[in-house]
Amino acid sequence: MINRLTDGLNFNAQALTLRAERQRLIASNIANADTPGYVARDFNFAQALREATGATRLASGGSQPADYNAVSTQALVQRNLLYATPSQTNLDGNTVDMDRERATFAENAIKYESTLRFVNGQVKTMMDAIKGNSS
Repeated sequence: MINRLTDGLNFNAQALTLRAERQRLIASNIANADTPGYVARDFNFAQALREATGATRLASGGSQPADYNAVSTQALVQRNLLYATPSQTNLDGNTVDMDRERATFAENAIKYESTLRFVNGQVKTMMDAIKGNSS
């Protein structure tokens, strides 16, 4: 029973960790927008999340997730790290497209916030169930 309660929270915790890492990576791209030769990086969030949750489920032999820290976030990000394809050529070799980076930053921030709200809702529902409150 407790596994059912923690499965959703563990999934969302891993998603939040990966979203935070993606935000850090996008911020790094923005910070290096004027650095000659800098190549913008990003990672496939969906693939990293699949690996984080799928690999741990397989390791435990079923639907029960194993320790989510078994596969580090840094390792997942490194395996899924991609180079951004430049939309325009630049004489200094920098591939940061500020419009794309700002849009991606904002989108990722919104998704991070929505995941936090979802987790808060889950916790509130669990607490109400434990306390026996009915709404």
